[in-house]
Amino acid sequence: MGSGGATDPHATSATDPHATAAGGGDAVGAAGATGATGATDPHATAAGGGDAAGATGATGATGATGATGATDPHATAASDTGGVTGTGTGGPQSAGTEGSEAHQDLATTGFSRRLAGWEILVVFAVSLGASGLVALINLIGSLTQRASLSQQHAVMNGSLAPGRPWLDLTLQVTNIALSLAPVALVLYLLARSGESAATIGLDVRTPGGDAARGTALAAVIGGSGLLLYLAAYHLGANLNVVPEQLPAVWWRIPVLIAAAAQNGILEETVVLGYFLHRLDQLGWPAGRAILASALVRGSYHLYQGFGGFAGNAAMGLIFGLLYRRWGRVTPFIVAHTLIDAVAFVGYATLHGHVSWLP
Repeated sequence: MGSGGATDPHATSATDPHATAAGGGDAVGAAGATGATGATDPHATAAGGGDAAGATGATGATGATGATGATDPHATAASDTGGVTGTGTGGPQSAGTEGSEAHQDLATTGFSRRLAGWEILVVFAVSLGASGLVALINLIGSLTQRASLSQQHAVMNGSLAPGRPWLDLTLQVTNIALSLAPVALVLYLLARSGESAATIGLDVRTPGGDAARGTALAAVIGGSGLLLYLAAYHLGANLNVVPEQLPAVWWRIPVLIAAAAQNGILEETVVLGYFLHRLDQLGWPAGRAILASALVRGSYHLYQGFGGFAGNAAMGLIFGLLYRRWGRVTPFIVAHTLIDAVAFVGYATLHGHVSWLP
């Protein structure tokens, strides 16, 4: 893209019309340089990642100052999720601006509310939202049984290949790994919108503080949660939740700890960090967003009964309020992992040896 000069009005600029400009992306509408005269190919890709582009002084989808050239009328400007912005004069900073990694709200990135809503629906459709639907169906099944809820069992960690310990171990590890796929998905989506795991506080910048907060939170939530479960069970509002039913082999405890960590990482990253962050970008009031997150958390525990739903929803409210204050998801991963690890390993150790544990 050279300097200005007299050109044939029908001529095409010297660049290959299908070439990709520096910084690659999925954008539509590339730019001619300041003062340059020439037609741009509507299929060219502009500098800087995103689903649209336009650098300052260039003609992109939004037509910035100082450039002359034809642009595709259907071009979409920066923000790699389909919003309309540009870096021309008077426009908000584009996600396509090279070197820009700062967090940007939907209002400034142009990431449309409609696309944000669809993104949330897709994330939950392939993860904990689907689990919530299955849990609801399971609860309906339990309620329509002749036996009361307290006479039925809900196994959380059972054998996947009874009598075949090595195959069982392989399936357990595979199941844990695949269950973390939604975490990779939301981290990818955050990156696509110019953010990162650090945006929701998923990092190790303050390991001591995160560990201390998580441990204290686990002690408070874990103890009260156990009391709530026992009350709901004896009132007939909950199934008998069996935290583990694995064979007594060498990998039993390591798998239980890994399963606890998987629960913590998955649930707190998706339901707490990602979900509240996106709802905040959509302009939801804090209280309404925290309530929505808590209800989603409770929904995928419905298979345990009404006590499981109520207890986890209450935990979601507390976690949501504290997350709004701390701005970090890591302490909640620590807390959730510790709560589940104590429940799983504690049940394996105490079941049959204490009278108060069903």
